[in-house]
Amino acid sequence: MKLYNTLARTLVDVSPLTDKTIRMYSCGPTVYDHAHIGNLSAYIFADTLRRTIREAGYDVQHVMNYTDVDDKTIRRSQQDASDSDPKSALKKLTDEYIQIFNHDMRRIGNDVSALTFIRATDPKTITGMQQLIAKLLEGGFAYIADDGVYFSIEAYRKSGKVYGQLSKVEASNTSKARIQNDEYDKESVHDFALWKKHRPGEPAWDFTLDGQDLTGRPGWHIECSVMSRQLLNQPFDIHTGGIDLIFPHHENEIAQSTALEANPIMATIFAHNDHILVDGKKMAKSAQNFYTLDDIVAKKYDPLAFRLRILQAHYRSQLNFSWESLDAAQNLLGSIRAWADLKHQKAASGNEALGDAYAMALKKILAAMQNDLATPAALSILAELVSQSEQEGVDDTKIQPLLNVLDRLFGLELADRPDISHAQKDLIADREQARQTENWDTSDKLREALLEQGIGLRDTQRGPIWYKV
Repeated sequence: MKLYNTLARTLVDVSPLTDKTIRMYSCGPTVYDHAHIGNLSAYIFADTLRRTIREAGYDVQHVMNYTDVDDKTIRRSQQDASDSDPKSALKKLTDEYIQIFNHDMRRIGNDVSALTFIRATDPKTITGMQQLIAKLLEGGFAYIADDGVYFSIEAYRKSGKVYGQLSKVEASNTSKARIQNDEYDKESVHDFALWKKHRPGEPAWDFTLDGQDLTGRPGWHIECSVMSRQLLNQPFDIHTGGIDLIFPHHENEIAQSTALEANPIMATIFAHNDHILVDGKKMAKSAQNFYTLDDIVAKKYDPLAFRLRILQAHYRSQLNFSWESLDAAQNLLGSIRAWADLKHQKAASGNEALGDAYAMALKKILAAMQNDLATPAALSILAELVSQSEQEGVDDTKIQPLLNVLDRLFGLELADRPDISHAQKDLIADREQARQTENWDTSDKLREALLEQGIGLRDTQRGPIWYKV
């Protein structure tokens, strides 16, 4: 299997560093609000990558973090005047949005049971961050300032390591200024905060370093370095995230993770997905041009249609979101589901000649997915198979194993779709009898009755084919 590695700036083979397990870390949500669909696209990419690696024969240990302490979460938690304790207010806020996030993940077809989640505020994580900061200070890669502890990019460079492994960092972009905020100008390089001293109204953890009281809270970048190391060790195999995280977040992760190590590699592969655009602009909460999954559901779209729309574009290309494109994805999802439901229908079953076509299509789909997750090509092959089946029916002895693999790859919930009820089948038979005797009034009434139950009909030479609407 091949995947584009931002570190190497080329396609590379995916293979585990140790045994048969790929260890994978995905930057997760900052849990202060609903994730917008641009955020969710990154998690669909990570979920699809894990699915494809597993289908290639590897085990995957997949970790995702919750950023539950940073500037945004603190600022939002301070708006709740009902809780005067900053830590309690922060936990109340982040617990709520963690629950919402997991609900959204399930709705878009992501397998949350395959993930190990870790919180930045977990006591072991806080202790791990403090221990790493102490070691960085001792090694000369960090220094204490009046408002916290900072990582020294100059010291990192002087040690012989490269700051700019993922993105080209010019000397002209480098500033000796320190930057405390988690959100800052991504065009310039600054020493960044590893730990921030307590400010009024903020949650704080006890921390004594070099004889100084540094009670406060972690900076954003140090969180992922520690959480990934605690659960995956270092180096691990794959680190995923959106391209907006390449700099400064992932670059800073690499620096603080490798400063004390002989090996300059934090993860052997960094894989990044591109943005969703709205009207040609990056979707972002700061730009107020974003949609949430609830916005999509409110317009009567299936969340899995959104998943399919994301998969219709390659993860390294920009996708321009529009309601028209989501319409098309919903229609395609309906066609694929109708194809999967043919296995329940005698009028469409029994074409054993299609078994070879299934095997050939599956071989091509797997090859496409293992070639840098070429989801558009893979879905095109599936669409051709669906179109062919509309004319030729299905091989009911071979379609179920095919659906099982497609579900493992795409997460579209095709394999276990239930049959319609016996009562509904009786209505279809009665309607066919009325049609054969040209009793069109009864035929139309029975068709309408079925539609009210969510069952549509397509009349063919082999007999009526039903589909769920």
